[in-house]
Amino acid sequence: MNIWIDLTNSPHVNFFAAMIEELRREHEVILTCRPLANTIDLLKQKVFEYHVVGSHYGASKLKKSLGFPVRVLQLLSFLKGRRIDVAISHSSFYSPVVARLLRIRSIYINDNEHAAGNKISFLCASTIMVPEFLSMDSIRSQWGNPKKVIQYPGVKEGVYLSCLNKNGSVPRQSNKTEIFIRPEPWTAQYYRGAVNFMDDLIISLKDRYRIILMPRGEQQAKHYRQARFRGITIPLEPLTLEDMTSRCSLFIGAGGTMTREAAVMGIPTISVYQADLLAVDRYLIEQGYMIHRTALTEDFVDSFLETTQRKPPSTNLLQKGAAAAGLIKEVLLNGHEEHVMREVK
Repeated sequence: MNIWIDLTNSPHVNFFAAMIEELRREHEVILTCRPLANTIDLLKQKVFEYHVVGSHYGASKLKKSLGFPVRVLQLLSFLKGRRIDVAISHSSFYSPVVARLLRIRSIYINDNEHAAGNKISFLCASTIMVPEFLSMDSIRSQWGNPKKVIQYPGVKEGVYLSCLNKNGSVPRQSNKTEIFIRPEPWTAQYYRGAVNFMDDLIISLKDRYRIILMPRGEQQAKHYRQARFRGITIPLEPLTLEDMTSRCSLFIGAGGTMTREAAVMGIPTISVYQADLLAVDRYLIEQGYMIHRTALTEDFVDSFLETTQRKPPSTNLLQKGAAAAGLIKEVLLNGHEEHVMREVK
C-alpha cells in the first residue's frame, strides 16, 4: 500500500513517528512537509526521508487564504503518478482536499475545534478522527458529518507518549531546577490572544532558575535573544521528548502540544494560554493534569514549585493513547467501514 502523510507542523512529526517506522516495514510511506517551526529539524532528527512542498504563509489571513490553493496545486503536482492509496494527516488542511481531488481515501485527525481549516477538511475527508471528549455539535458546526466521525480514546499526545514511557516510571531528573517555557503561537490562525505577555515574567525568573525557552521558529527566537533576556537558554536544535521529560522541573506553556505532553508525563504544568481554551485543554485541567493561569506571577511560580510534586506519567492517558494508536492504524489500513462493522459485532 502507498501511504501519503502530510506533516504541516512540528507536533505532527512526533505524532506519526512510531507509526511511520512500523508502516515502512510493509508499505511505501511518502512524507511531505512545509517549513514551519521545527518540522524539518525534527524530521532530520528522526532520519526520515521527506519532501518539502510549498511554504508557510505567516500570520496574515489573506496570505494564508491565497497560499492555500497554491500548495494544494503543488502537492497535486508532486503526488501525480505516485499511485497513492490512502492519505492520513493530523491537522493538515491540505491533505483531505488533495486526496479528494486525487479520488483517494483520506483520514483527517484533529483535536482543535477552533481551527477554521476544519471546515473544508471535514467536508473532503473520508474519515474524521477526533478525541472522545470533542462534541458532535462542534463537529457539525464546522460542516462535519457525524457518520464520518470516529472518536479515539484519550488525547493525541498519549498516542506517541505511550511509546516513550512504557513502564510508567518517573524519568530521572537533573539536580538543577529547570523551567521549560513554550511561548504563544504568533502565526497560528486560531490564536487571538496577547503576544510577548510573558516577557516580564521570564526576566524576573531567569536569575533564580535555569530557563529553557523553546521558540516557535527563528522570528520568535530572535525576540528572545535580545540583551534583556541574557541568561536564558534557547536550544540550538529541538530537544527530544526524552530530554525534556528528564530535565523539566516545571513547564509553562502558552500553546498546546508541548504543554499537554508535559502534563501527560506528570511534569508540574501551568498553561498560560490567552485565547479560548480548547476542549482538550479543559479536559486535562478538569482531570487535574495541569492548571490554567492567564496572569502568572513570579510569586505563584515559586509557590507552585514548592508545593507541587512531580508525578509518574499518567497510566490512564498512556493506555488510552496506545489504544488510540492501534485504532488509527486499523482505520488507515482497513478503512472506516471495516471499523464500523467490527464495532457492530
